[in-house]
Formats: sequence, structure tokens, C-alpha cells
Amino acid sequence: MTATAYDAIVLAGGAAKRLGGVDKPGVRVGGRTLLDRVLGVCRGAGTTVVVGGRRATVRAVEWAREEPAGGGPLAALDAGVRRTTAQSLLVLSADLPFIQRATVQRLLDALESGGSEVALLVDAGGRDQPLVAAYRAEPLRRELALLATEHGGLSGLPLRLLTHELDLTRVAAGPLDSFDCDTWEDIAAARSRIREHGHVLDEWMTAVKDELGIELDVDINVLLDLARDAAHGVARPAAPLTTFLVGYAAAKAGGNGPEAVAEAARKAAALAARWAAEAAEEAKGEASGHGAEDGAG
Repeated sequence: MTATAYDAIVLAGGAAKRLGGVDKPGVRVGGRTLLDRVLGVCRGAGTTVVVGGRRATVRAVEWAREEPAGGGPLAALDAGVRRTTAQSLLVLSADLPFIQRATVQRLLDALESGGSEVALLVDAGGRDQPLVAAYRAEPLRRELALLATEHGGLSGLPLRLLTHELDLTRVAAGPLDSFDCDTWEDIAAARSRIREHGHVLDEWMTAVKDELGIELDVDINVLLDLARDAAHGVARPAAPLTTFLVGYAAAKAGGNGPEAVAEAARKAAALAARWAAEAAEEAKGEASGHGAEDGAG
């Protein structure tokens, strides 16, 4: 995995007509706004520029606005590009609830490893996604300038014009990478999916980490196993208290976050096992004692 230096541009404007004109980037899915969900996958950016109306966000960003307001995606992209300095630019729309950090990294890796000017996502239907892409900054600036000269400006121009003259690398999307929220039905589907059994814990952990400003990848199964051992071997309330103390101990220990959590969890799990074994021995001893008394009688 490469450590590409990049800036990010998130397009958070548009009229959201199919949502009745509601502030689409501010709509919440899983307790987080669509914009914050997208900002979470590009934390590695040197500078993150959000093009759209100012609002509270989960982390600090720079703000830009296209001229004129509502001028469309090319005008918005140009406004964002003008606030960046990196040679590689990640471009994302703000309505992608399931875009993954791994997908962002795949785009950046594809741009760096190949000789192309843009690495863009291709959805399951074979459609290019220019707003889920990594661009080399200079060719992108050049193409925007040429389009503006040719058409007398960028306002109102269709997005499809952008990549006609750029050298492309296409990256296949994951199952939901390109899922966007254009309608209330899309919003409902996204909200329903994150509560499915196979996704809810990952979604919740990601939401909590974003809310608390924590960048830490931990093995959820390790913590769940520890909570189970503490609940069964000690008492049910011991489960949340033990996992809290493990987190506190890992933070206090410093060093590598995931390794510190794993080591603290290992120690606590071993303690829970000893506690349970001791209780089992006591129970066995009591049973044996009662049996001897019954025999003597």
C-alpha cells in the first residue's frame, strides 16, 4: 500500500431536486451525515476542500463555492481544484454512504502505479464515475481550463465532458462503492442496510470512532470475545466495564494502537478465564462437600 500524498475535493452542492430540495449532504445515515461519511474515508488528505454551503463537519475542512452558485459539477470541481496544492487529487461526491477507505486507496494506488491521468471507479453497470476518482492535478487543471475556454465557462456543462481527453485507468467498484443517495428511496435503502446483522457492528464502530475523532483499526471479534468471557465468567455488567478498561489501558500504554488493544484484551481475557475457573472449582468443591455430608448421614 502506497502512502500517496494527496488533497481531497468533496462536492457537496447541487439542488437535490429528487429529495425535494432538502440539504442532501446533511441527511443522516446511521447517525452521520452523508458528508461526514465521505469525509471519514479521506482523512489521509493533506487538504480537504468541500465545495458547497458551510455546515458543521466531523473534522476541519476548507470551504469553496462555485461561481455562480449552482453552476454544476464542473464549475464546483474547478472551485475545489483552485484551493489545492498536491499533485494527486481525490474527487468524491458527498452522497456516497458506503464508499470505503480501501476503495480510496485502490484509486490512489492505480493513479500512482500507472501512467494515466485519472483513475476512476467503474460501477457494476460499466459506467464511469468521474466523481469517484483520483486525478493528476495538472492534467485536471488543463482540461478544466480548455473546457472553460471552448464553452465560454464551466457553468452548466455536463460532467461527461471532463474525461474525454484524459488518459484513463478504470478501477472496478465494490458492491456498494458507487451507491449514491439521489432519492428518499435510496436513503431508506441505505438506512436499512446499515442495520442488517452482517453490517451493523462495523457501521456502529466506524460511527463511534468518527464521532470521537479516533483513527484506530481493531479486531471487533477480540473485543466481543472478551465481553462474552467477562459476562459469563464474572457477571453481565463486567462486559462493558471490562472493554472500557481495556480501551483505557491501551490508550495509556501508547505505542501501536491495535496491538495495544489486542495485548490489553489478551490479559483481561486470561484474567476472566482464571476467575471463571476459580468459580468452577469452588462450585465443584461445594458439590463434593454436600455429597460427603449426605453419605455420612
